[in-house]
Amino acid sequence: MVTNYSENNHLVLVGKVTSEKRFSHEIYGESFYIFDLEVSRLSGNSDIIPITISERLIIEKELEIGDKVAIEGQFRSYNSYENEKNRLILTVFAKDIQFLNDDEEASNEKVTNEVTLVGYICKKPIYRQTPFGREISDILLAVNRAYNKSDYIPAIAWGRNARFCQNIEVGTKVKITGRVQSRNYEKKLEDGSTQTRTAYEVSISSLEIVNEEDETNNEENKEVI
Repeated sequence: MVTNYSENNHLVLVGKVTSEKRFSHEIYGESFYIFDLEVSRLSGNSDIIPITISERLIIEKELEIGDKVAIEGQFRSYNSYENEKNRLILTVFAKDIQFLNDDEEASNEKVTNEVTLVGYICKKPIYRQTPFGREISDILLAVNRAYNKSDYIPAIAWGRNARFCQNIEVGTKVKITGRVQSRNYEKKLEDGSTQTRTAYEVSISSLEIVNEEDETNNEENKEVI
C-alpha cells in the first residue's frame, strides 16, 4: 500500500507574520528559513507558531512583518542535541503559502488553525486531572513520513477524549483532528535557575481509532475495481 503522507499529516494555518525570517538549513542547494506566525484563537488569545519554509516559496514576494498569510503544510519534529542532551523540536513545514488581503483573510476565518494526523500511539497516554477537576491526557503520536522517517507529535486530549485515551494501548493507530497551540513553561536547569521555554502540541478536538484491517480491505477493493 502506498501511503499518502498529505492525508497522514495535513495542516492549515491563517495568521500574521511576527518576525523576520532567519536561516535554518540547506539541503541540496535549497535554503530553508524559519519565521513566527501569530494565529488567533476564538478566545481572543493567540498562538505563536514557528514556520519552516523553502526559499522557493517566497521568490515572488519577500516575507515582511505584518503580512497576513495562509499556510498549508505538515506538523513535523526533529531532534536537536544541546549540551549532550536530546531535545524534540517541533515546527510547521510549509508546502504552500498564500499572501492574503483583508477580503481574503475574512473568507479564511472559518479555518484558521486545523491539523489532521494519522499515526500510532508510541507512549502510554498520561491521564491526569487539574486542581479544578478538568480531565487531560497527554499522548505522543508517531506519524509516518517519506523515506522511512517519522514525526513524533505531542498532543493533549480533554474531557471524554481524555478518559478514552487513558485506555488506548501503545501501538494503536488513531486519527486526530485539532489545532496547533503554543504554551510557555518554566524549565528548571541543572544550576537551579529557571528558563522560560515554549512547547508546541496539538489540542485534540476529535479522536478515532483506525482499523487497519478495514483499510487493507478497502485498498484491495480499489485494486479490483
